[in-house]
Amino acid sequence: MNFQRGRSREEPEINLIPMIDVLLVIIIFLMLTTSYSRFSGLEINLPTADVSKPAEAPNEIDVAVTASGQILVNKSPLTVSDVGGIAEGLHRAAGGRADPVIIINADAKATHQRVVDVMQAAQSAGYPHISFATQSAN
Repeated sequence: MNFQRGRSREEPEINLIPMIDVLLVIIIFLMLTTSYSRFSGLEINLPTADVSKPAEAPNEIDVAVTASGQILVNKSPLTVSDVGGIAEGLHRAAGGRADPVIIINADAKATHQRVVDVMQAAQSAGYPHISFATQSAN
């Protein structure tokens, strides 16, 4: 039953003004609360190949501690076994090279005290860079 025969039906209309106002407020809110972060880049200077350079001698001193407790510096045995004597042997092996890396290669049956003696000798000689050589089990 249609009681309103004489009236023409009005189409509902969406009022756009309040919707635009709400959207503008939301945009302003998002702009104010957004934190902008700056991405910092890391500048890396890549090495270049230079063929004319002669190969430099490695700045390493190999120290081996055998199972019997003998200490070998660059494959030559040391006659002294105290920390001061080991430090003197490291100085001789370093020669004039500045700040060499001490590579300690100890036998599995060597005592820990001998390895600690080598580390103390390197510290007293002024060589703070120490590395340990390892072997993988086959």
